[in-house]
Amino acid sequence: MIRPETGKLIVDNIAATHGIWKGRGILIVEDVESNYQFLAATLRKSGASIHWARSGAEALRLINENEGIDLVLMDVQLDDAVDGYEVTVELKKIRPELPVIAQTAYAMKGEKEKSQAAGCDDYLSKPIRPSELLRTISRFL
Repeated sequence: MIRPETGKLIVDNIAATHGIWKGRGILIVEDVESNYQFLAATLRKSGASIHWARSGAEALRLINENEGIDLVLMDVQLDDAVDGYEVTVELKKIRPELPVIAQTAYAMKGEKEKSQAAGCDDYLSKPIRPSELLRTISRFL
């Protein structure tokens, strides 16, 4: 489906993503390997270049060193000195135009608002459904 207001193709199934984001870069900030593997597997057919940061510091380093990152999937509960919200604030200072999609297992009241206040452009609650992930990403890429 193509959204008339943006002209962007909105996809919601893995089969429809074949090669759609070739040449685009997605940074997955996730400290749990199984969660990273799920996200990377869901995005594999899209052709996007997938980058992985296990910590906030690593994410900021990758953003500074790699202009080929076009979107960030940010886990907000990192096993790090800083959480994903703080990383997003710093990331937006470096590249304010870079879309950041928060992802969290803590889907409590106010989390979406907290993510928006930190500068996140959208929000996904875990467990993430592949169709919802793809639909959300396709609004930005």
